[in-house]
Amino acid sequence: MSETVCDLTDKHCVPCEGGVPPIEGDEARAMMEQLDEGWVLNEAATEITRRLEFKGFAKAVYHANLAAWLADQEGHHPDIRFGWGYCEISFTTHAIGGLSENDFICAAKLDKLLATG
Repeated sequence: MSETVCDLTDKHCVPCEGGVPPIEGDEARAMMEQLDEGWVLNEAATEITRRLEFKGFAKAVYHANLAAWLADQEGHHPDIRFGWGYCEISFTTHAIGGLSENDFICAAKLDKLLATG
C-alpha cells in the first residue's frame, strides 16, 4: 500500500448531511489511485465498487459481514450484494449524490482488512 492509503486508513468518516459538493471527475480518478486494484469508478464518477469472487457461499457471506462491520464502525454504509461465489461492495454518499472522502476512507480501510485477513 502506498503512504497515501495509510493516510486514508488513519482517518475516520465525518457525518455528511449534504451541503458540500461531491468529488468529481479528475479528482475522483486521482483518489482511485490511492486504493487497491479492483475498485471501479462508475462512468458518472458518483460511485466506487469492488467485486470479490470466491468458490462457494460462506466466503461471500463472510466478506459481506466484514464490509458491514467496517461500515458500522465508520458510520458510512455501502450497498452490499452477495451470493454464491461473489460479494460486491459499492460506496457513494447519498446525501450529496456522489462521492465524498468518506467513500475513499471506507474503501481504503476495507482494502487493509482484506490484505490482513
